[in-house]
Amino acid sequence: MAESLNALLQASVWLAITVVLLAALRPLLLALGGAALVYRSWWCVPVLLGALHLPLPMGPMVDALPVLAAAVAWTAPVVVPAAPTWPWLLLLAWALGALGMGGASWRAQRRFERAMGTLRPRADGTWQASADPGLPALVGLWAPRIVVGPAFEADFSPAEQDLILQHERSHRRHGDPWANAVLALLRCVFWFHPLLPWAARRFLRDQELACDARTVDPHPALRRLYANALLKAQLVHPVAPMACHWRSQPMLKERIAMLKEHKRKALPWMTGQVLVMGLFVGMGTVAWASQGGAGAGPSITAEPAAATKAAKGDVDAQTRDMGPPTYPKAALDQGISGKVVLRVEVDATGAVGDVSVLSSTPAGVFDEASIAAAKRWTFEPARRNGTAVASALKIPMTYEMNEKAPTQ
Repeated sequence: MAESLNALLQASVWLAITVVLLAALRPLLLALGGAALVYRSWWCVPVLLGALHLPLPMGPMVDALPVLAAAVAWTAPVVVPAAPTWPWLLLLAWALGALGMGGASWRAQRRFERAMGTLRPRADGTWQASADPGLPALVGLWAPRIVVGPAFEADFSPAEQDLILQHERSHRRHGDPWANAVLALLRCVFWFHPLLPWAARRFLRDQELACDARTVDPHPALRRLYANALLKAQLVHPVAPMACHWRSQPMLKERIAMLKEHKRKALPWMTGQVLVMGLFVGMGTVAWASQGGAGAGPSITAEPAAATKAAKGDVDAQTRDMGPPTYPKAALDQGISGKVVLRVEVDATGAVGDVSVLSSTPAGVFDEASIAAAKRWTFEPARRNGTAVASALKIPMTYEMNEKAPTQ
């Protein structure tokens, strides 16, 4: 439980770092590649958060001799102190907040869709609503539809209508509804993050600026017409979390200012892509490498128990596959070392049965990781008079923090 909370905290810290970095780089990216390059740079956030969950290639290793001792004398099990309740309370608070944010987003989306009223198809492949809660907009995720208001033809000239529809089709071609869905998911997971509301607003603004640029850059002569269409549509309306709205009252000034500028001599498309991908790879690599902790490297060893005397022809249980355990993140972050002695029962097929802790120091810190690893191990069963039999192994495991990570 503590490891899950630590992972959430680590992701929150990296989310803050990424948002601040993108905000600092925004003027440079805007000058080099325009609004489209700035918008693409936001994908650094999910890429970096995904990198935090990739396994490290040099994880803690288990050094074990190929033969482990057979059954040993039973010792009284150690009573492990009860786990503290505060991690569960924090996890419950986080889950309630995530569910609350998800429910609010779902209600806002449903309220917007119901407010559109009845939809009827138009000849150009779009849909016309009987009411106008904030249209035109691209609505839907799996099969997004362009929906216009009941007064669409009356409010806009045919040329303006064509530009608006090109704008919404550009949203659909570039998968912007899916980007908004990812944003909605992040807002649920990181509902407590103080920077996320600002980042969400900035992301949606950059999305609209990028779509404006894609629509008018091929037709510079239509910039004034496009600006007039924006001015006609600017009314305050509630918005749906995953819809791509033509109307965006808070950023009207910014959108008009961009249209007044001459087209920048931006970097070629491929150069801009390489620049953004370099940002992705650099940030993702740093975040991925940070999982290993700073300073000392962990080392885990599984020691053989004292061998028992076996009669002639008898064979003790032998290891077949001993996968490495995971060094508990809380212990890794705090530089804690320790030792756990396990009693591992092996049945006549070589599968692991019951695993129990005989002793652990510090108590309760490494127990869960040790038991989880032991349950994945497999063995060659012990044999008595040529017949496979069940046995039990006593396996001490030592967790240590070294100055350097173990090399192979």
